[in-house]
Amino acid sequence: MSRYWSPIVDTLKPYVAGEQPRIRNLVKLNTNENPYGPSPKVLAAIRAAADDGLRLYPDPAATMLREAIAAHFGVQPDEVFVGNGSDEVLAHTFQALLKHDMPLLYPDITYSFYPTYSRLYDIDAVEIPLDEAFRIRLADYDRSCGAIIIPNPNAPTGVGLSLAEIETLVAGHGDAPVVIDEAYIDFGGETAAGLISRYPNLLVVQTVSKSRSLAGMRVGFALGQRPLIDALERVKDSFNSYPLDRLAQVAATAAVEDVDWFETCRQKIIATRERLTGELQRLGFEVLPSRANFVFARHPDLPGAEVHAALRAEGVLVRHWNKPRIADHLRISIGTDAECERLIEVLRSLPPAGK
Repeated sequence: MSRYWSPIVDTLKPYVAGEQPRIRNLVKLNTNENPYGPSPKVLAAIRAAADDGLRLYPDPAATMLREAIAAHFGVQPDEVFVGNGSDEVLAHTFQALLKHDMPLLYPDITYSFYPTYSRLYDIDAVEIPLDEAFRIRLADYDRSCGAIIIPNPNAPTGVGLSLAEIETLVAGHGDAPVVIDEAYIDFGGETAAGLISRYPNLLVVQTVSKSRSLAGMRVGFALGQRPLIDALERVKDSFNSYPLDRLAQVAATAAVEDVDWFETCRQKIIATRERLTGELQRLGFEVLPSRANFVFARHPDLPGAEVHAALRAEGVLVRHWNKPRIADHLRISIGTDAECERLIEVLRSLPPAGK
């Protein structure tokens, strides 16, 4: 603590990102990165844009990227907002749309940035418990509120809601903004983007970090009717008019447009996830049904912290949280087949509980 700090700083509990260690031969399954590289068209676009034009500011409206996203989802370009990763898009969303007199609702086990942003922006929030199977129960959200935000599929559980359930939630709260955070939707869910034309209170947030292999470029976007996007733009332009650099804009545009590469990579990840789920279950792990590029698993006889440490000692990194209800669970990102086989190999070598 410093006497130069603003009062709010001492009260903050910052979000803790997954480790990014520099260890040779590491099997890195802890931050849900795509195990396959970006489309060759993306790399070509970056090379072509790396020229003398970098001396100029980028397009503050990211026009080309917004047009590509709009065409992909069947919306208008002015119904698209882009930002420096979906985390920045979410940060602006919390400021622009989620702070009201009534509380914001979100799950108790969910993306850790939600409580962080709530504290940062002084938003009254209520955490709604997941049920015993770690599912979101729509009936629990049938209450007065200022806004709702949920990830679909949820993180870190990977459990998803159907599009019909999402529509029920949005339709049942017509007086409140409802934000559906779809960072992992491409690995088994159905996007709510098609509902936007019918529901003025719906905002859908996505990213190119996961399914389009561009975590290193930091590009996220939101889809919604124009008044919601206008609110985000007002906040963004009061904070940073140039959130996306030239290379990020051309890379993300190429990634969105290369549907064949996107489809091939995501299908590989889905197939590997199903094989990994079966292998974990054969080793006695309980695995939640996942629609994401990760699985959430626990062994009934092995503490999660011990399994995490044993894996790390063998160069296999997964994610563990020492939090109520999930302390014995591990979130395991879906890597290549070889990486997942190495994970299983190490798990098979672990001594039984109590040994």
